[in-house]
Amino acid sequence: MDRPGGQDGGVRTSVEAEQVPAAGVPVRGKRRRRWFGWTVVVLLALWAVIRAGGLETGSFLTQLMTLTPYGAGLAALTALLSLLRRNRPAALAAAAVCAVMVAIVVPRAFGAEQPAANGTPLRVLAINLFGRGDAATVVDLVRRFDVDVFSALELRPDEVERLDAAGLTRLLPYQVLQPEFGATGSGIYARHPVTELTGLFTPIGHNMPAAAMTLPGGGKVEFVAVHPNPPLGRMTEEWNRALRALPSASPSAIRVLAGDFNASLDHRALRDLLARGYVDAADQVGKSLIPTWPNFRPIPPIISIDHVLADRRVAVRRVEIVDVPRTDHRGVFADLRLP
Repeated sequence: MDRPGGQDGGVRTSVEAEQVPAAGVPVRGKRRRRWFGWTVVVLLALWAVIRAGGLETGSFLTQLMTLTPYGAGLAALTALLSLLRRNRPAALAAAAVCAVMVAIVVPRAFGAEQPAANGTPLRVLAINLFGRGDAATVVDLVRRFDVDVFSALELRPDEVERLDAAGLTRLLPYQVLQPEFGATGSGIYARHPVTELTGLFTPIGHNMPAAAMTLPGGGKVEFVAVHPNPPLGRMTEEWNRALRALPSASPSAIRVLAGDFNASLDHRALRDLLARGYVDAADQVGKSLIPTWPNFRPIPPIISIDHVLADRRVAVRRVEIVDVPRTDHRGVFADLRLP
């Protein structure tokens, strides 16, 4: 029997009307897209809350925090797509999440107010050598930047020999070295005399030598080569303890911590360390968003985990992020002025 109105132009059944609205888009597919969009918004909102509150726990969330600058971009994209799909509530929610993340991240692109420190210059270089960083490039950087102290991470015995052969010890003749095969070795190379500090703190993870360097005129600065294990799996709690164990700034000494912290400014553990009397040199001059790892791989560097932290009484004049062949980290150079 023909339907009323003929076979082609008849009245649709209630089932057909529910599945195909006037716009010609299946309701079920539309609902799925809205559900997916809201899921993304909720996950981004949780990310923003965890980052803003410093609530990260465990390996996954700790590692996720390093990607917060990209989370801001993802939230902006989600807001745009939701708006294009006429899901205005989701678009507004995503925009709010984006605003929170932008407020966290964007200030790093601008310099901070510096203390009135016009004392002795201290030029610091920190590089995770990966056990095989190009020695000639390292020596060239030390010479070009007139480096006073060099923090060498993942320093192996054969790398020490290559650096010596390339002329590093002629430029930085004083050392406190703890080289080892693998990733645990570290060392301090200095232009001026150094004395190893063995009781300043208890290193957790890799070797982290500390030294007091005597400056021209008799002043001193204390220096630590920093390299905790990364917050991967069961090592996450160890990483937290390693950062907590690092020495706080002291009114009786100027301290500088430099190296591969395996931490970004989006980690509460690093922010807590800064709150104990330090500033991040790159952050002070608007360069802390420049990524340092991984380098010289198919993908470009994406996160910033290498730092020079200085006593907050120290002024930061200049920071450069540098490439060194054959290592997966970029180096950090900081030109400091002591009070």
